Amino acid sequence: MSEYEIVKKSRLVLKVKNLAKEKKDKKKNKDSSSEEPKKDEDRIIHGGWGKIDSIKDITGSVAIEFEHKTYVTALDNGLFTLGMPHNDGDGPSPEEILTAIPVNDTKVAFKSGYDKYLGVSKDGMVIGRADAIGTLEQWEPVFQEGKLALLGCTNCFMSVRDSDDSIVVGSRTAGPNEMLSIRSQKEKILTSAPEIPIEEKGSIKEIELNYVKKFQKFQDKKIKISTEGRSGLKRARDEGNLHEALLDRRSKIKADRYCK
Repeated sequence: MSEYEIVKKSRLVLKVKNLAKEKKDKKKNKDSSSEEPKKDEDRIIHGGWGKIDSIKDITGSVAIEFEHKTYVTALDNGLFTLGMPHNDGDGPSPEEILTAIPVNDTKVAFKSGYDKYLGVSKDGMVIGRADAIGTLEQWEPVFQEGKLALLGCTNCFMSVRDSDDSIVVGSRTAGPNEMLSIRSQKEKILTSAPEIPIEEKGSIKEIELNYVKKFQKFQDKKIKISTEGRSGLKRARDEGNLHEALLDRRSKIKADRYCK
């Protein structure tokens, strides 16, 4: 089947403090913390142009790479060919740089340096002669198992014709010849997940108790918690309005300093 289709236990020992080992471990940890982040060798080899692995990142200046360091090149007659291989450290040439424009959640369009949009001709050639984005100028990036292919409007995939290195769209399945990479100079922005507040760690019962302790008025030195069931709290957490639900429960028994 092608890559794409269309549509240890040990005895108890006493711990003996080893000052020399501790000193060595501290030095090791210090050295490791000061190490520089691992470099993206693939991006360096391609002159700062890194692989795109998500459709949301296909925007702005990009280059379409077939094989290794060879890119789709725009010709002045509106056709496209495969350019010459680049040396390590070199990025794509100006005529190999396209502008990617998102069309919707699944499709994108590409504009060449001649300010024309890439489409598909009747004979399956990739051409860049359109002034606007129509049905013929929409491409669907298909990501699977770390590989990428571009599906054209004719439900066929982009590839390179062996006889003359022309860029064409002709195969309804994506094999090795249809595999490509889309590269961009934009660095990936890694956003860490927001840290969960300490009050919201644990079960729903523990979470409610945490917030009661945080906001309750302690005139009588007793903790007041609602006796109602907590199924509503679980639903509120899933829906993203847990804080409002907790506040409502505290307000009903007048157990919150901010409730009147």
